[in-house]
Amino acid sequence: MGKSPKPCDACGESVTLRYRIQHDASGQWHLVCPRCWETLSQNNPHYRYGGTWKAN
Repeated sequence: MGKSPKPCDACGESVTLRYRIQHDASGQWHLVCPRCWETLSQNNPHYRYGGTWKAN
């Protein structure tokens, strides 16, 4: 039985692939979709990758 899609912490879109990242000074981890990951990771001194979550 597969896992169901989950919402992106940044845009709210329901997705089956999310990246665990830090992207701001708070140091909190967020699970974001590939589209938001691309935007949030570029030229970001706070960016840190923490793994990949897949629904399948």
